[in-house]
Amino acid sequence: MKLAKKLAIGVAFAVAMMAGTASAADIKIGLVVKSLGNGFFDAANKGAQEAAKELGGVEVIYTGPTTTTAEGQIEVINSLIAQGVSAIAVSANDPDALVPALKKATQRGIKVISWDSGVAPEGRILQLNPSSNELIGKMCLTLVKDHLDGGKGDFAILSATTTSTNQNIWIDQMKKQLKDFPGLNLVTTVYGDDLSDKSYREAEGLLKANPNIKVIVAPTTVGVLAASKVVEDKGLVGKVYVTGLGLPSEMAGAIKSGATKEFAIWNPIDLGYSATQIAYRLVKGETDGKPGSEIEAGRMGKIKVGDNGEAAMADPFVYNATNIDQFSKVF
Repeated sequence: MKLAKKLAIGVAFAVAMMAGTASAADIKIGLVVKSLGNGFFDAANKGAQEAAKELGGVEVIYTGPTTTTAEGQIEVINSLIAQGVSAIAVSANDPDALVPALKKATQRGIKVISWDSGVAPEGRILQLNPSSNELIGKMCLTLVKDHLDGGKGDFAILSATTTSTNQNIWIDQMKKQLKDFPGLNLVTTVYGDDLSDKSYREAEGLLKANPNIKVIVAPTTVGVLAASKVVEDKGLVGKVYVTGLGLPSEMAGAIKSGATKEFAIWNPIDLGYSATQIAYRLVKGETDGKPGSEIEAGRMGKIKVGDNGEAAMADPFVYNATNIDQFSKVF
């Protein structure tokens, strides 16, 4: 009897230890970004880690390639599959190239969503957009107009990669809505691959080849910062302006130098937080993420999935000299 009792106590202790270990990292979520070393995604990771701490028993694995390629992301995804993660939330460098790897993840029981930059519907459960794509396109054109005398003149777009899902959608929206901005003339679009040095060279070449361009709009935090540096370095402040989607912490200097009057962005911390919340709810079986569903997202409230299998967060917010000091300390 004493032996049986000791064995029972030992088994109970072992089970308790196993349960404690499981609860410490009960759910592992791979947060896959376009590339590491990008301030926007670093801020998103802050939100993801906040959500993980709030939910408890969640480990967020913040990862991505060193360059903005689909091949690099496929390697990362395969690594996460091998690690047996519970969910993958990816901001894609290519909407289609990642699908086979993500389908493999799904077959292994891993919940897959895309956020920020989406993948094709067959590769994920849902896509979390930072805002309405139509509104982002209109916001970019409005920012261009506000930088031009009389709201008229030539402008160019400096984007990320040619396959970046979100940037391509926003550029398409800008082109569709140009008819509502009759004074604006889009000269060309160039691509800096979301690399600081290449974006700088592209902006530099853009202005050299097109001296009539008065505004560069960059729907990417890397591009808008690089183009601002070109305007400052070449002594073009007041002659050429840069605007688009930027981080307050990175763009404060451009506001103060006059390279830009204003720019816009949503809160990337909230975006990473929401993506983690959604992935967690899917793993726990609290939602299926299908169109029409409403998903609990902690301090962000409920996020509704639209008929197209996509959900959207808040409207972009405009930053200028009146508020840059306040928000540059946040992200």
